[in-house]
Amino acid sequence: MQQNQSGITSHTEFLLLGFHGLGGYRQYLFIPFFLIGVLSFLGNAALIITIKRASSLHSPMYVLICINACVDLTLLITFVPKMLLSFLFDWNGITLLGCLIQMFFIHFVGSFQPTVLLGMALDRYVAICIPLRYNDYINRSTFCKLSAVVILRNMSLVLLVIVLASRLSYCSLNVIDDCFCQHMALVSLACGDITKNSIIGLFGVFCVTVFDAGLIVISYIKIFSDVSKTHSGKSQEKALHTCGTHLIVTGVTFAFTMTSFLAYRFKNSLPPNIHNLISIMYLLFPSTLHPIIYGIRTKAIREQMLKLFQCTRIGPISIKVLSID
Repeated sequence: MQQNQSGITSHTEFLLLGFHGLGGYRQYLFIPFFLIGVLSFLGNAALIITIKRASSLHSPMYVLICINACVDLTLLITFVPKMLLSFLFDWNGITLLGCLIQMFFIHFVGSFQPTVLLGMALDRYVAICIPLRYNDYINRSTFCKLSAVVILRNMSLVLLVIVLASRLSYCSLNVIDDCFCQHMALVSLACGDITKNSIIGLFGVFCVTVFDAGLIVISYIKIFSDVSKTHSGKSQEKALHTCGTHLIVTGVTFAFTMTSFLAYRFKNSLPPNIHNLISIMYLLFPSTLHPIIYGIRTKAIREQMLKLFQCTRIGPISIKVLSID
């Protein structure tokens, strides 16, 4: 603990004790979450490698899918290793600085999930509704400009949240009832007024998640309206199938995001273990489902993945045959 300028003693070490109600059974959580983490890691890695290696998948839509997989993979790395070590070895301690750093990366990387989904929606809107202007709107210049704006927006909002959280005094408990550092989980331990922190947090959610979600909804409404009027037969079916895949991914992502958001607002009405589960699955479950959904529903990705797996299986066999000869 240390004293701030006001003479108030503030904690600098915290304990991440999610699922503490399970007692000795807590360590067994390592097994399911390790398996889910490995599945998510392998699925997203396979998706990235498949899109990178196949030149036929280098169109903007597949590049955005690849970026989404990179976001999911990075988000996985920011909290899963620490969480698994906590379950297995009871390594629950984390410094205030470490907590703020982890919080920054979780919220900063996570903020790109709705943004990438918005990019997919806009790409499909231009491709389906104004296909003759596709190359005018969807190009490298547009991508770089929008990326710069998005990075600046997301980073400034997350940094503001982190700076405000770092200026609080944590003089009550030093136990975070979660498996990783999240904004409200940390600031709720502060002994001062956290109204400003709560407002800025809500403002960030509105500027990123709600704003992007609103544009996604508008884009798909326009797409379905245009498809129903101007397309018919196979072209209509293909457009609806492609948009349906993106909508499933979008629905999964936002469903878990809103569930976690509401869980923090009604924390006292939920059992602690249920709340901990929701906060983990909101980050982990979409990252696990995304490569499965794209792998099953997107024919081009599915075919290239099968070719990649066949190459990895045939490769060692070919080497063995050559060595015999």
